[in-house]
Amino acid sequence: MLPGVLGNFGSWRSRTFSALRHAPYRRYWVSQLLSLIGSWMQTTAQQYLVLELSGGSSAALGWVTVTQFMPTLLLALFAGAVVDRVPRRRVLMTTQVVLLASAVVLAVTTQLGIVSLPLVMVLAFVSGTANAFDMPARQSMVVDFVPRSDVPNAVALNSLSFNVSRTVGQALFGVVAALGVSLLAGGDADNVARLALPFYLNVASFFAVLTVLATLPFPARDVGPRGSMLDDVREGVRYVRATPAVRTVMLLVGALSLTVINFNIIIPYYARVVFAAREAEFGLLSAAFGVGAIAGALWQASKPTPLRNLRLGGVILIVSTVVLAFTPGPALAAPVFAVCGFGMLSLLVSANSTVQLTIPDHLRGRVMSLYSFVLIGMGPPGALISSRLIDRAGWLGPRWGLVALAGLGALALSLLWRRLPRELPRPGGERPVGGAARPGPDEAVKARPG
Repeated sequence: MLPGVLGNFGSWRSRTFSALRHAPYRRYWVSQLLSLIGSWMQTTAQQYLVLELSGGSSAALGWVTVTQFMPTLLLALFAGAVVDRVPRRRVLMTTQVVLLASAVVLAVTTQLGIVSLPLVMVLAFVSGTANAFDMPARQSMVVDFVPRSDVPNAVALNSLSFNVSRTVGQALFGVVAALGVSLLAGGDADNVARLALPFYLNVASFFAVLTVLATLPFPARDVGPRGSMLDDVREGVRYVRATPAVRTVMLLVGALSLTVINFNIIIPYYARVVFAAREAEFGLLSAAFGVGAIAGALWQASKPTPLRNLRLGGVILIVSTVVLAFTPGPALAAPVFAVCGFGMLSLLVSANSTVQLTIPDHLRGRVMSLYSFVLIGMGPPGALISSRLIDRAGWLGPRWGLVALAGLGALALSLLWRRLPRELPRPGGERPVGGAARPGPDEAVKARPG
């Protein structure tokens, strides 16, 4: 019996982590994991800093989120065209240096006690501008280091590193902030200088990813002749419009990003305002969400087809959000947040993999920038909607406001349910999995006028 169990575990491990067999991708993955732990410590500390500077205002938290994600909303299409034209190493090195500089400014001003809400918003906008280019470049580079057969697994492992770092970083935030009280705040637990320590640790974490990016063997790309930047943007948009699998998945991700996928607002507001939690409990609730997200990414990584959990992940996410609305305290909220994280990642990994396996490489940057647009670019309006609906001073209040968000997400999922893909198109018009032959995405674009 034991040999059989060990054999099954070995098979699961090989299947779940297959993309890490490729050394360049493995180096990049480990460096990203370390850097993202620092980034999540900073993100959590920044959320708490905003709440302290604003006296616990969910509206302030929402507006900072708007300024952080507005650049993606404004620049996503242009960023994708740049990623398809400019070497990815150059794009990524530039964005990481900008993010490093903004973290240094935030750390120093917080320690000196001169940080303000307008300054946080300016730095959030600068970081958001860098991320508008960074995200499509990072998502596009998956195919540079793994073969097509391992792309779904690499996408899932990217999500795994993101959420392992979320869990570790947010859990460490409580410990690091407490340590910052003695190291930077002179023992004053109410001094915002204590929150500078997570920012400094994030600054240190950037050097790992910069070192790896400088030495990774990026393959040469034949970009061919180029027209104007505007023509490149139009080509990417035409492709998405002409490819039902990609179009419908993006519509679903965008609709849910406007509604229930706003946990950067929901978690800190429920922790600080609804449950009256301090830093340690806030960190644990955030970590519980991350643990669920890790489980969702691992589950998706072990699946051979990314489509299986597209609908199921959406259902789990919406139902668990409704349950969270009626959860009385942080002890019971922790496992509910974990289920929310599991459903969200099952959905998003499935959606990302479906898009990545459908698009041709010469359009990858532009299409993935559109994906970033619907996922991250919907953050500003989504943050305003969610912060307004769950505000304690609002008409619905935090609990019924969260139910309303889940209801809007459920409406979007039900409207798109029948149109979501059930089989994965393959490049070049090959027979899709489980279906009859039909034109591939490239042929669909060529057949569309204009």
